[in-house]
Amino acid sequence: MDIKFYQYIDATPDDVFMSLTNPRSIELWSSLPADMSAEEGYEFSIFDGDIVGRNLKVLENELLQQEWYFGEENAEPSIATIKLHPDKNGTTVEVRHTNIPADAFDNINEGWREYYIGAIKHFCEDEE
Repeated sequence: MDIKFYQYIDATPDDVFMSLTNPRSIELWSSLPADMSAEEGYEFSIFDGDIVGRNLKVLENELLQQEWYFGEENAEPSIATIKLHPDKNGTTVEVRHTNIPADAFDNINEGWREYYIGAIKHFCEDEE
């Protein structure tokens, strides 16, 4: 199952990118431990280990593509792609997440909107 949505954030692409890749920033907006780096191949853990995976492609202030691990052997890789589009004085965040296991879809869909991108939106816009 797949998810695709867009969210406008009243912050620059570099501020949004930092919120996605800097472990201290992630801990501030999520209130949970994070192990993250903006480097390709890095195996990350955020939300205190609830989301783990590997960075596949990183383009600073533009794109973060990750494989998320769901622990299912022989499953198609679950790929999360976050693109940052400059938009007026802010950023439109495009999220596409493919091959989400059916039993995790509802939680992942809500999580993306409320606790991941939604939390980054609140964090970045409250910093202004």
